[in-house]
Amino acid sequence: MAVSDEMGVLATPRGAIHRDTLRQDLAAVEAIVAETESERVIVGCPIGLSGAPTAETRRAERFGKFLADELAVPVELWDERMTTAMAGAVTGSDSKTREAGRRDAVAAAFILQGYLDHRGRS
Repeated sequence: MAVSDEMGVLATPRGAIHRDTLRQDLAAVEAIVAETESERVIVGCPIGLSGAPTAETRRAERFGKFLADELAVPVELWDERMTTAMAGAVTGSDSKTREAGRRDAVAAAFILQGYLDHRGRS
């Protein structure tokens, strides 16, 4: 996960939610939304490198729809292509980094930063 500053300019890694049941995942997201007073949730959408949707794209879309139906804030999908590779370049790719969720949190920050940068230009 990642959060932005109050001005919506800078994304900061915020740890990882270790997936469990859908309801427990929702509760974890709801807790972060409440704690940070988030205005929206951005869900990374793994589009294929060719730009075509994949099975993972559809899975992310279903999860985003579930969140949108359950959360009191808007939910948007955002392209996450190459963010895990970029995060690995920053954090390293050893198993301890992956297990601790640091790589995923940094990848989430890259996703959110891309969204914030795009929104700032629009």
